[in-house]
Amino acid sequence: MDKPMNRIKEVLEERGIKQTWLAEKLGKSFCIVNSYVCNRRQPSLEVLFQIAEILQVDPKELITNQVSK
Repeated sequence: MDKPMNRIKEVLEERGIKQTWLAEKLGKSFCIVNSYVCNRRQPSLEVLFQIAEILQVDPKELITNQVSK
C-alpha cells in the first residue's frame, strides 16, 4: 500500500518560500511543518486548505502533480 504523499515541499521550492515562514503563517511549530514537508506526517484537510490559502494555490496542487485549470 502506498504511503500518502503531498507536494508541499515542491510548491515551497517552486515559490522560494521557507518552511519557517509557512510555520509562522500557520501558527504551528517548525517541527510540525517540517514533518508535513518531509511526508513523515500528513496535515489534516483543514490544515491542507490553510496551507493552500497561504500559498495561494489550489489545494489539489498540494496533493497531485496535475495543476487544475
